[in-house]
Amino acid sequence: MDTSPQVLLLPGWQNSGPDHWQSRWEATHGYVRVEQHDWMHPLRGDWITRLEEVVLAQSAPCVLVAHSLGCLLVAAWAACSRNTHRVQGALLVAPGDAEREELRPVLHSWSPVVLQALPFASALAGSHNDPYCSLERAKAFAHAWGARWHDCGHAGHINADSQLGDWPAGQALLQTLISHKEPHHGH
Repeated sequence: MDTSPQVLLLPGWQNSGPDHWQSRWEATHGYVRVEQHDWMHPLRGDWITRLEEVVLAQSAPCVLVAHSLGCLLVAAWAACSRNTHRVQGALLVAPGDAEREELRPVLHSWSPVVLQALPFASALAGSHNDPYCSLERAKAFAHAWGARWHDCGHAGHINADSQLGDWPAGQALLQTLISHKEPHHGH
């Protein structure tokens, strides 16, 4: 029996396009994208329900790979799911800050951001010049969620515009979470 975890990709608002590292990982490694019913008008409750369905459908433990709004999804899902034991870890990349003035109108159901420790191992990769989340806020998210902070320097929103290609540094971070076997109990 294959006990390697299933990697679930959690894109953010508007999904991840073909040049995004998440899409490249999906094509190269066969990871599973969690498809949302509405990428343009994301409702937190709908997205949480969809993630729960996909996690429950997996036969092996999962590792979540979230980008932008997907990071807030992981935190919100973990706060209400009874199935967090099915998740081995989470790679959280460039969390979007739904509480920023310019994002509130579109992401109204995502505020307040859930700020409680995740019940599984996690790493948060943040950038100094992310237009959707300040460096201080990204570090505060990492601290609140109990995630190991990974500084990506000046990498923008760590998306296709950042021209990371297959983003090998991100893949290396993911591999540390996949090989991480011992249980995590937060801070």
